[in-house]
Amino acid sequence: MTDNMNELLYIAFEFHGHRCPALILGLRAGLAAMKVLGVERSRDLELYLISETGRDHAGGCFLDGLMVATGCTYGKSNIEKTYCDKFAFILIDVPNQRAVRVHLKPEQVESMMQSRFATERRKGTKLEEIPPEMLAPILTSALTKAEANFLDIGSVGDWEWKQTPKVFETARCDHCHELTFVSKLTQKGAQQFCPCCLQALNK
Repeated sequence: MTDNMNELLYIAFEFHGHRCPALILGLRAGLAAMKVLGVERSRDLELYLISETGRDHAGGCFLDGLMVATGCTYGKSNIEKTYCDKFAFILIDVPNQRAVRVHLKPEQVESMMQSRFATERRKGTKLEEIPPEMLAPILTSALTKAEANFLDIGSVGDWEWKQTPKVFETARCDHCHELTFVSKLTQKGAQQFCPCCLQALNK
């Protein structure tokens, strides 16, 4: 592994909280998509990621790997989830209006879900209780397997993407009096309400 990969792995493990194969595969998948697009990690809003993962456990691990690799984060609002519950995503090169879709091969997901590690996790076994000799081989496999053996990378195509202008103005909600970005305030008569208060008032 290169020093850069070692550094990304360290960041991924610290960010995610534990070591697992789906996290590593997400990291590698994100890096592969960036390589195909010829782009670097997003420092601002240069990239946008549409993740097809959902709330399932391994999908969340996969998505954390994608975020570390691409720099697309919920804090920067350059990522979204479609909740299709797939190990797939679209990475968009915003300045050049291009995108690529990547997904794990079905055989890879099936193998991962049928592993002794996944079986133990399904039974509720805590990660720290998984024997190292069970975890180490699947982590090594996720790190060293050739991309062609676990990834399907689509063709790069045009993707029209319009960046939503950022809002910097805030005002107080007339109900809770908390500052809210003006784009989310709703006017009702002479008063304006934040989404939370508006929802509560409409119940």
